Amino acid sequence: MARCLVFMVFLIYCLISTVGLPVEPADEAAVQLGGVGVGVGGGRLSVEPSDVMEASLDFGRLTSAEPLAVFHPRGAGDVATLVKAAYGSASGIRVSARGHGHSISGQAQAAGGVVVDMSHGWRAETAERTLPVYSPALGGHYIDVWGGELWIDVLNWTLAHGGLAPRSWTDYLYLSVGGTLSNAGISGQAFHHGPQISNVYELDVVTGKGEVVTCSESNNPDLFFGALGGLGQLGIITRARIALEPAPHRVRWIRALYSNFTEFTADQERLISLQHGGRRFDYVEGFVVAAEGLINNWRSSFFSPQNPVKLSSLKHHSGVLYCLEVTKNYDDSTAVAVDQDVEALLGELNFIPGTVFTTDLPYVDFLDRVHKAELKLRGKGMWEVPHPWLNLFVPASRIADFDRGVFRGVLGSRTAGGPILIYPMNRHKWDPRSSVVTPEEDVFYLVAFLRSAVPGSTDPAQSLEALERQNREILEFCDEAGIGAKQYLPNHKAQREWEAHFGARWARFARLKAEFDPRAMLATGQGIFDSPPLLAES
Repeated sequence: MARCLVFMVFLIYCLISTVGLPVEPADEAAVQLGGVGVGVGGGRLSVEPSDVMEASLDFGRLTSAEPLAVFHPRGAGDVATLVKAAYGSASGIRVSARGHGHSISGQAQAAGGVVVDMSHGWRAETAERTLPVYSPALGGHYIDVWGGELWIDVLNWTLAHGGLAPRSWTDYLYLSVGGTLSNAGISGQAFHHGPQISNVYELDVVTGKGEVVTCSESNNPDLFFGALGGLGQLGIITRARIALEPAPHRVRWIRALYSNFTEFTADQERLISLQHGGRRFDYVEGFVVAAEGLINNWRSSFFSPQNPVKLSSLKHHSGVLYCLEVTKNYDDSTAVAVDQDVEALLGELNFIPGTVFTTDLPYVDFLDRVHKAELKLRGKGMWEVPHPWLNLFVPASRIADFDRGVFRGVLGSRTAGGPILIYPMNRHKWDPRSSVVTPEEDVFYLVAFLRSAVPGSTDPAQSLEALERQNREILEFCDEAGIGAKQYLPNHKAQREWEAHFGARWARFARLKAEFDPRAMLATGQGIFDSPPLLAES
């Protein structure tokens, strides 16, 4: 059916293009899609095979779903017009926003519907990005950005106009603002600043009714907090007001190894408890690696044959190792104190002696570090491959059980295929009014299995089937052991599983869905709602 509709719209497009009828292709296609006699503003509705093919895939490469068409808006008004037409149609056309296609399990796909390509909207709507603004009421700077903007572009722009930067980051900057805010947006700064959703002052959201709603903590707060971490279920974020701070100039980047998991997590948790004063790190992360695979791990660029430490301290260690990764920001005024602060902080930790490696680099280079790895992988043809990622929030009280059952159990010493991140966060830095689900503990860990399945690999343990089987085994262990883990960037297969994921928050989330997307047309690739929720049931 979807293929027939695509063909029909394509014929209309070709006819208009050939005979020069005074009707815009976008207008005619909108009539076909929405069943109503309206156009889609100044946007462009495309059924070009290249557009449709791109929108049917994502970074995960685990699933594909072909949309009827791809919409390229010129601004929030175009997005609203399209959604309103879909909302008013007889069948309720599915609509999903797509930033730059970095979802993992088809979350931004819209089978038989319309994918809204958010990646270039600001360029058409305004001649230039807005400049950072200082707000006396907020006591700091902010910037308004288009929902489809890449974080790397926001960073470069704010640095160039006032030496400012957003406070909270993801490890990878080539993600869209709306995409990360629909999930949470986390990295090693989250223990101090909170996730990206805790550093937003205001949003413009196009709801499932096609209404553009400006919302904040004091204005339409239900939509504001519901959309933050709301997985795109309540609306499409077209504008976000992001908190900024003066950017440091340089970063002292440090890694150290542990063989004792208890000492590793105790040190991580102690470091994230240091919230004030100069004697704290600005970024705290970590990862798991097999000792024998340390040099070949693509995120372990510190540990190379050129490393002057030569890894001599590891000759008596085998199996699983844990790497603490921390940074200290500084500029000209604080450079003198960096050595003293770092030495004092490291002196209180229990890593393996002789395994500390330190480097200095510009702040931007540190934030953009994963992109350098991406370019290397692209050069080897290892980027656009299946990514069976699994991201979990694990309560701190059960992280040792997780280590025994997963790192030393399910995985053993098999940590190949990509990085396995592990680092703690402070729950009080997360606003409980958002839609994100976290464990009910003061401290919880992100454990992220960021593996890639390389087609044609001679190692069967790195096949897509083997990695997906490991993911299932990890989830089964968590369920059977009562770990209480929650998926981040969640992927569940049925509404009952989503209800279990949200737990006590489900009734509120379903109520907001019924209010702001009553026909359940938005972000259907998530598979959260089998049918439109009823207000009476919430």
